[in-house]
Amino acid sequence: MSQHGDSICFRQFLLDVSSAWFVATCKTDSWSLFVVFVLADSSGLDQNHGGEYAAYESLIERFITALRTCEVDPYMVLDGGSDHTNKKLETVTKRAEQRIERAHRAAKDGGKEDIRPIMTKWVFRQTLTRLKVPVAQCFGEADREIAALADKWQCPVLSNDSDFYIFNLSAGLLPISYFQWQDVKGNGSKSYIPCKRYYTSSFCIYFEIQPQLLPTFAALAGNDYVKLPKFIWSRFAPDASRPQSRLEGLLCWMKDFEQPEDTLKAAVELMGGKSQNKEKMLQSLSVGMEEYKLPRSSLVEFFVRGVVPPFLDEVMILIQGKMSFIEVCRSTVETKYLPSANLTSRPLRQVMYGLLLGKETSYKVEERDREDLQLKFIRIKPTFTNFNLSERLEVLLEALGVKEELLNELPPQLRLLVAVTCYWWNRARPRPDLKLLKSLLLGMNLKDTSRLIVQACCHQKPDVGVAHSFSQWQVCMKDSMHLNQLLGLPLPEPDVARFYQGTLVHQLVHMRRTGSRLKRVLKPDQASVQQYRDMLSAIRRLRPRPRQGSEFSESEQAERRALNDHTNLRLFQLDYDEETEARSLARAQEDLRLDDRLLLRTRYKTKERRNRCNKVELSRKEEGRGMDLL
Repeated sequence: MSQHGDSICFRQFLLDVSSAWFVATCKTDSWSLFVVFVLADSSGLDQNHGGEYAAYESLIERFITALRTCEVDPYMVLDGGSDHTNKKLETVTKRAEQRIERAHRAAKDGGKEDIRPIMTKWVFRQTLTRLKVPVAQCFGEADREIAALADKWQCPVLSNDSDFYIFNLSAGLLPISYFQWQDVKGNGSKSYIPCKRYYTSSFCIYFEIQPQLLPTFAALAGNDYVKLPKFIWSRFAPDASRPQSRLEGLLCWMKDFEQPEDTLKAAVELMGGKSQNKEKMLQSLSVGMEEYKLPRSSLVEFFVRGVVPPFLDEVMILIQGKMSFIEVCRSTVETKYLPSANLTSRPLRQVMYGLLLGKETSYKVEERDREDLQLKFIRIKPTFTNFNLSERLEVLLEALGVKEELLNELPPQLRLLVAVTCYWWNRARPRPDLKLLKSLLLGMNLKDTSRLIVQACCHQKPDVGVAHSFSQWQVCMKDSMHLNQLLGLPLPEPDVARFYQGTLVHQLVHMRRTGSRLKRVLKPDQASVQQYRDMLSAIRRLRPRPRQGSEFSESEQAERRALNDHTNLRLFQLDYDEETEARSLARAQEDLRLDDRLLLRTRYKTKERRNRCNKVELSRKEEGRGMDLL
């Protein structure tokens, strides 16, 4: 498509990042700018190890800083679910199948397959909330809402989404390829981001077609809503060998038409087919064209005056329990030879379905998930729960299988994190060994991780089993956070960017399995070590008691009896390994003696502080205390 380019200084715009939309208000200029931009796909961060969320958070912060340097105040509008009419069902299904194939290739070969980490949107939303960016959530897809808002505020749009080449936006479109947000020019009030701008009017002039035919062009070219029989439009192009000859040929053919209705009828006749098929084709094309008609924006009043839009059809349909299926198939790096990572957290989603439906109904709930490499529709029975507002926490903890009194010993910000990790450790299959659990918790608590991440090879092929296990944990975390939100946040929401760094955690697992001494590569931090120990202790105590015929071995059951003695608990659990079950009780006694020595040290804190000043070597040794327990 032809693009009209100009370097511009802007102050107001709308923006899409990871399927989320920003809106920015104008402070000084008389014109505005609308931006749609995808950060997650262009960040270049590692994906195969489950996500580099801290680095992604930093990327978002830099982007917002660039905007605010140009005196831009952004607002965010998130995409919602798929259209309840399932007009895009075929397209959505095809994309899900492609994601499954890419995820399998990434796990098998270790190559980059553009697998967006599971918690990307959570990091995005939490980061923007922390940066005080106002947020709105659309019930369905946000394209038309954004276009309507851009048209109302006279904002151009920044995007690579081809739909925005069709919407009649008076202020135009800014293609992402030319939006140089990392290269802010000027200083102070004269700061600006170099970019280029596209206008539909320029496009129509270049190809000599009527502006009102652009939606017709989009429908005939084929989009998510319109599926037509293959037709060789390139026969009308000046040069049929060019890559875009099909679209160029269609545009050349449309030059002789002025009205959409006449164009559609002529195109259907040209493509042939039976009379009945022609009527269906005309209907399908008309529906596709409707997607480019701008509705009245429901977001203007929300952002300007805080007026919440009324319930829309999608919400009422959800409340009435008429949704036909739920999209569950997430992008996780996992091979076809292992079960879907989504299975572990299915009981949590069943509770959510029950809460959303409100009571037992005859409406069915289906999840779309994979079996091997095949996409399947799976019938799910909701779990119905009768509760009042004062019992929200009980519902959440019952779903996770943990007791409130044990969680209360932890700081509030760790409770959901620990409860979900306990749920994962008990339910994930294959069952994670203790090395995975310890590596996961240690990764959550380390402060200075940059050096260790640099030592790890970000492009190294991940261990398939480890990647699958941590994918299960992330899905459990995501579904638990959704359930927590649905219940009105009875537990504080964890900071996603802080609790999982994929490359780091995979490296910690590798170090444990190869016998590396962690204290040689990690900077000792006693506060972090203590929090790590508290979390591990809580998870071991929250582990359910074995029942008759349970999977626990005799040595594990003996260990659990020892754990009932809180005097032995503290250090016994810290060095327990599944591979050394037979020696667990003896190890507990050894750790208990070590614990006694650690407790004695606190009595001589003042003396040690003086010695630390006088003896550098002693100080270094004390910094490493506790690291052996990791």
